[in-house]
Amino acid sequence: MTRELPLTANHWGVYRAEVSEGRVTALHDFEQDGDPSDIGHGIVDALNAPSRITAPMVRESWLNHGPGSNTDQRGKDAFVEVSWDEVTALVADELTRVRDTHGSQAIYAGSYGWASAGRFHHAQSQMKRFLNCAGGFTRSLYTYSFAAAEAMVPHVLGSYREFMNTTTGWRSVAQSGELVVAFGGIPVKNAQIESGGVGAHTQRAGLRNAIEAGVSFVNISPMSGDMLPELNAQWLPARPNSDVAIMLGLAHTLYTESLHDPDFMERYCVGFDQFLPYLTGETDGQPKTAVWAAEISELSAEDIRALARRMAKQRTMISVSWSLTRAHHGEQPFWMGITLAAMLGQIGLPGGGITFGYAASNSIGGDYRQMPGASVPQGQNPVDSFIPVARITDMLENPGGRFDFDGQALRYPDIRLVWWAGGNPYHHHQDLNRFARAWEKPETVIVNDWCWTATARRADIVLPSTTHLERNDLMMSLRDPYVIAMKKAAEPPRGARNDHDIFRGLAARMGFEEEFSGGMDEGEWLRWLYDKTRQNAGAEGLGLPDWHELQDKGWHRTPPPDTPTVMMQAFREDPEGHALATPSGKIEVFCKTVADFGYADCPGHPTWMEPYEWLGSVGKHPLHLISNQPSKKLHSQLDQGSVSRSSKINGREPVLLNPADATQRGITEGDLLRLFNERGACLGVAQVSENIRPGVVQMSTGSWWDPDDDGMCRHGNPNALTRDLGTSSLGQGPTAHSCLIEVERFTGTPPPVHTFEPPVIRHRKS
Repeated sequence: MTRELPLTANHWGVYRAEVSEGRVTALHDFEQDGDPSDIGHGIVDALNAPSRITAPMVRESWLNHGPGSNTDQRGKDAFVEVSWDEVTALVADELTRVRDTHGSQAIYAGSYGWASAGRFHHAQSQMKRFLNCAGGFTRSLYTYSFAAAEAMVPHVLGSYREFMNTTTGWRSVAQSGELVVAFGGIPVKNAQIESGGVGAHTQRAGLRNAIEAGVSFVNISPMSGDMLPELNAQWLPARPNSDVAIMLGLAHTLYTESLHDPDFMERYCVGFDQFLPYLTGETDGQPKTAVWAAEISELSAEDIRALARRMAKQRTMISVSWSLTRAHHGEQPFWMGITLAAMLGQIGLPGGGITFGYAASNSIGGDYRQMPGASVPQGQNPVDSFIPVARITDMLENPGGRFDFDGQALRYPDIRLVWWAGGNPYHHHQDLNRFARAWEKPETVIVNDWCWTATARRADIVLPSTTHLERNDLMMSLRDPYVIAMKKAAEPPRGARNDHDIFRGLAARMGFEEEFSGGMDEGEWLRWLYDKTRQNAGAEGLGLPDWHELQDKGWHRTPPPDTPTVMMQAFREDPEGHALATPSGKIEVFCKTVADFGYADCPGHPTWMEPYEWLGSVGKHPLHLISNQPSKKLHSQLDQGSVSRSSKINGREPVLLNPADATQRGITEGDLLRLFNERGACLGVAQVSENIRPGVVQMSTGSWWDPDDDGMCRHGNPNALTRDLGTSSLGQGPTAHSCLIEVERFTGTPPPVHTFEPPVIRHRKS
């Protein structure tokens, strides 16, 4: 497309916006992107869809009777349209009331979510800056993506994100690698996105370069589709949640056949001698043999032994999917994966070692130099109260209740006000019917959003925000080489405001506008952010163009490093000079710190522990549900848009199941299905395929929750079924991938889906 079209950016790509009569009519893929995602195109028809919020709204019961009124009617009540002056006064007064009566810790602003890729118009940063100015809030810690790893891996390697951000790149694998063993696969559909923005998608090319260079792939996953077909990967269709047992079987073979690297373990690791009695069975009477692992995983013992020998013989990269952390005992796969890679002795070598989640996002495996992008300063939160990100239901249900987390004994705060900006917990949280009951506990819920998600329609006060197409911004992602000058393409609805202006108006009402705004408007903030980034980049040898040049061209790309990225290479070359930030300075196969916590569900070395729900359970539902990431949206974003809707079948989410399971239940392709367990139910449409192992069904997340009066989601949100329990006392992460269900044909009249319709809105008489 011609350069005259303004550039815009989001988490799934960069596009040029075509505008006619003040409206965005089309998006065109960025000319620099050789493998663009179509997800971003889905916003075009959503901008002016019925789901758009075009004015401030207040739930009718709350407006008429005050905070805490009829909270069981959230999601059912009508909304009343009000002016910005009125809603600003209501929010300011309510915030002041809660703070003065209950303390600032009674305000929960976890606001977990991806929101916009823009560096300035980042909803969470704006909200947290505002609330810190207003006296503070209870925050959340870590992410739903890999909370268990964020808690565990620092005990083993000294950091998690440092090594995730410096993952060995595909260039190194293609040049030096021979074998990639992927636990949880390498699903390229996930690589359409990147937190902070994507300039050019590179995962598919990286994989193809590796296969053309002769690298072989092994996919250990319940689904063959977790690898591109052209990779010709060996598929080992393991039971879900059995990855640690498989790794232990591989490790046992390496050790008993003297295929491991004792010199590496001696120089670079501590605690192998304390892990070894568990591996050999001295401590519990059960050697972790390939036969033992085969019984748990339903793979063949010979396949496990053969793979171990192959891994020892070849330069091997072990990839552990982020999804493995989102299961009961989700700390263990990453810890055991690191241990297995250490036993091979290839950590820090080109093309070998371990990586945390190839294709989990576009950057993992990319060659880039980290962009030191400036962010909106959030200030200091005077409140020290926090919860692990996935424990919001527990917090709301148990004010004052005790919980364990990473060696700490903590208590849940008594939350009176919840504020969400830029996220949708009714997408990513587990056991949504339980969550909805807990959501009745706060006296007030405030939501900033641009569309009527399940969260927005269950708020008391809704503050309508703009989209990335309706404001100026900068895309400067830590893990992407592109800097994009995002241009405002269209005016928002008259009643919508960007988050900065929303909070600035509130700050003015509460008497701290200057402190919040820093005395700068949008344009001045953008210039400040870019100048600071340019200064930081220059100090690291990254030259960025001046402001005017960037604005004129619209984009800049930082060249890749001269040599391929190899994770932990410096540590391998000089383990004393580049010691890890662990107590020993080495890889902690056994970690005394963790052992001293005394957690029965997370001992001091990697361990196989039976999940609370899995296919080895007795007396549970017979099918294991995999609720993975969708291919046509980012989480739940743009589910109402044309691209996401094109992936649905008769307006509902597809459900993949094996022919054997379908035949047993009298299910055929295209049947409307009811998925259910003791926690809830949802509807979906059958897709029957040999590409998923028997006993497993797959339904992607992201469909907007649309429950009927009995709590059954008519649209197809699998979190109606998943259990809300922490991974362990250490990480307290989400465990959506430990979930058993049953499936049956739905024989009644298919209920209509209402989730994209707005709630009832009342307009006051003038």
